Amino acid sequence: MYILDTCAFIWSVLDDPKLSDTVSDILAGSEAVYISKATLWEIAIKKTTGKLNLRHNTFELEQICIDEDINILPLKLRYFERIQNMPLIHRDPFDRIIIASAIEEGYTLLTNDSEIIKYEVKTIW
Repeated sequence: MYILDTCAFIWSVLDDPKLSDTVSDILAGSEAVYISKATLWEIAIKKTTGKLNLRHNTFELEQICIDEDINILPLKLRYFERIQNMPLIHRDPFDRIIIASAIEEGYTLLTNDSEIIKYEVKTIW
């Protein structure tokens, strides 16, 4: 099973060539792909602050997930517990919750973020 980080999700929505061929193949062939609910939250905040220019609203992003068989993973208290024990390598709170989610669920994190791969979490790019 796989979980997309926020950039990978955005790039998949935009069909951006920054998305690796490996991740594209996983998205095309796997039914066990997730995004964190925190990803939608991060996108909403970045759109509000002008840090992200994405035409899709939250409801449209949810529909894209449904259409593309991407599951939305709810936030669980055990993720927050995990965060408290993680080293402060990466200080972005959204990335930290996505990392904690991947670790707790035993999912492979689809990311090219060089800070994330410093954690004890399986990654693919």
